[in-house]
Amino acid sequence: MTEPATVFGRMSLRSRVALLAAAAVGLGIAVASIAAYITVKNQLYASRDASLLARANAAVGGRLGTPEALQRIPWEALRAAADVNPGFVDVNGITAVAEGQRIAPPVGPAEVAVAQGRRSQSIRTAEVQGTDYRVVAVPASPGLALVFAQPTRDAEQLLDRLGLVLFLGGALGMVVAATAGLAIARAGLRPVSDLTAAAERVATTDRLEPIEVHGQDELARLATSFNSMLAALAASRQRQQQLIADAGHELRTPLTSLRTNLDLLAQDDASEGRRLGAAERRELLADVRAQVEELSGLVQDVIELAREDQPQAQWEPLDFAEVCERAVDRVRRRSTDLTFDVKLEPWPARGDATALERAVTNVLDNAAKWSPPGGLITVRLNDGELRVTDQGPGISEGDLPYVFDRFYRASAARQLPGSGLGLAIVRQVAERHGATVSARPADEGGTLIVLRLPADPDLPRSSRVLGPFSASSQDPGQG
Repeated sequence: MTEPATVFGRMSLRSRVALLAAAAVGLGIAVASIAAYITVKNQLYASRDASLLARANAAVGGRLGTPEALQRIPWEALRAAADVNPGFVDVNGITAVAEGQRIAPPVGPAEVAVAQGRRSQSIRTAEVQGTDYRVVAVPASPGLALVFAQPTRDAEQLLDRLGLVLFLGGALGMVVAATAGLAIARAGLRPVSDLTAAAERVATTDRLEPIEVHGQDELARLATSFNSMLAALAASRQRQQQLIADAGHELRTPLTSLRTNLDLLAQDDASEGRRLGAAERRELLADVRAQVEELSGLVQDVIELAREDQPQAQWEPLDFAEVCERAVDRVRRRSTDLTFDVKLEPWPARGDATALERAVTNVLDNAAKWSPPGGLITVRLNDGELRVTDQGPGISEGDLPYVFDRFYRASAARQLPGSGLGLAIVRQVAERHGATVSARPADEGGTLIVLRLPADPDLPRSSRVLGPFSASSQDPGQG
């Protein structure tokens, strides 16, 4: 047997809204119907009781004031006139009725108490021969009480008809409410249907087309957010496609050169007499080795650009000065003919220390690549702003807007090793950390690259200052 909760959970949202609307309206109608029924019933019986008491009191002062007068009037006449069964009861519970009266009014302790003078009147419901009667008793004279008994079938029939009308009206109201709820749900949930259709279209056709947004309510905001998500996905896809296209273009040249050199070596090995001398073969092998290293670096850079960002929830507190110090140590070990002037002030931040070190390393590698032999690279970190200055030829005005683009290489840099992805990685890491990076000509010549990293206000500031120190061709542990 299927549980109701399971059945309700399998229903569509539109059907659930219609069902809940019908249930809410049905509950409201049921409460109103019960209240109306009880109110009408109480008012009806109160009115009948007041009328019956008034007639009994009037009869005491009229022709029915004594048992003898009642006995002289035929019961059929009384029944036709008032549809009541009158009678007198004394203090002993003895009843006197009209001539020919077949049904005597019920007499009990309440009516005897009125005859004894202990009560001013009594009203109750009693059953006589399977019929319910409303019975009232009023004092007639000392030791006597006049009793009127009137059947309640008319009131009961009226209440039965009222209950039937209320039931049918409630059922009709629930049907109308369900229909209206279905129509309202269909109209109100149309944006949700549009979102569902759009999501299904994206899954089926792989087309990231936005949907129309109507109004300014919560569903409109949901549609706007969905469109923003589609736009972000489209932009990410475009970046991936551009990265693949650019990577394919950049890989084509070294692969072609590598294939040519390998073919030359293979042909030379296959010939009867080698045409290439030892010096030429060594030159070709060195060229092949350089091209393999270039391909390895290019692939590593492409992987770095294409990898997913580390969630910010997994970032760790760090000191940006320590990150920069590690990057400087790494670059100066492979730049043995350069001098580094470094001064780093602590800067508490939160982020991916590995990615930030890679970004700073790329900035320093770019400065080392352009610096002349024996040149000076100045590194300063103050208030979260890292400034790296080299003594190279500088960047032309035409190249400045593109130095952080993927695979962009200035005309002067095309003869130098590199993939054109180093500064692009710097910009990507900066954007992930809410940082900014820029490049401009230095005042004293060369290029100045500025990386600004926001601080983490929850981390304490340290007073430790790293540097200044110089790095030459020697390792830190050497003289």
